[in-house]
Amino acid sequence: MTSLLIRKLEQRDTVPDDEKQDLEGALARVKEFQADEDMVREGDRPSESILLLEGFAARYKLLSNGKRQITAIHVPGDFVDLHSFLQKKMDHSIVALTLCRGGLFPHENLRQITDTHLHLGRLLWLSTLIDAAIHREWLVAMGRRPALNQIAHLVCELFLRLQTVGLTQDLSFQLPLTQAELGDVLGLSTVHVNRVIQELRASEAVVWRGDTVTIEDWPRLQEIAEYDPTYLILDREPR
Repeated sequence: MTSLLIRKLEQRDTVPDDEKQDLEGALARVKEFQADEDMVREGDRPSESILLLEGFAARYKLLSNGKRQITAIHVPGDFVDLHSFLQKKMDHSIVALTLCRGGLFPHENLRQITDTHLHLGRLLWLSTLIDAAIHREWLVAMGRRPALNQIAHLVCELFLRLQTVGLTQDLSFQLPLTQAELGDVLGLSTVHVNRVIQELRASEAVVWRGDTVTIEDWPRLQEIAEYDPTYLILDREPR
């Protein structure tokens, strides 16, 4: 059940067999979430953290006027709320964007494995640091990049994150988000999202048909996005 998480961690460092076994043993059960179902709600005090096994999920904040801002997209292999282990009370919600399966790790089990395996604890800490780095990149994109650059940056990021866990086919990947959901990610209207997707298609850097995005010209896409993947920490080295 933890194979995608292990693959993600091993992109950054070697994970010994005993750490893999204890991480697998810490998973208590698997739960299915329907599309648009909240996996965790703002104000909750979770007693377990959720590892996304299948599907796409998102962190979000809901404003008083009913508008939603998505602050992160999660893909299989991501802990969607690992920080709740220490944070305790949730300051945002997490929603399943598609049908999702999540592996539930009781916080007591996480405490035991991080006390026993200090190296594994550092790798899980690194995962939360990468989450924070992604937040910074999104903040810069929303504040300073034109809409075309924003969406190109998102495509680059999701491709590399999905490639890390083996969920791409050559230069293609599935992006099962509606234009309204992309608008909640980018802070744009649905009409504007449609327009920038058409502009990205016209650049011939990608072919975007339905849920499938195929990168036709990676250097051109990186150029449009001004994309530097350093923040994803994809180098393997001792942690």
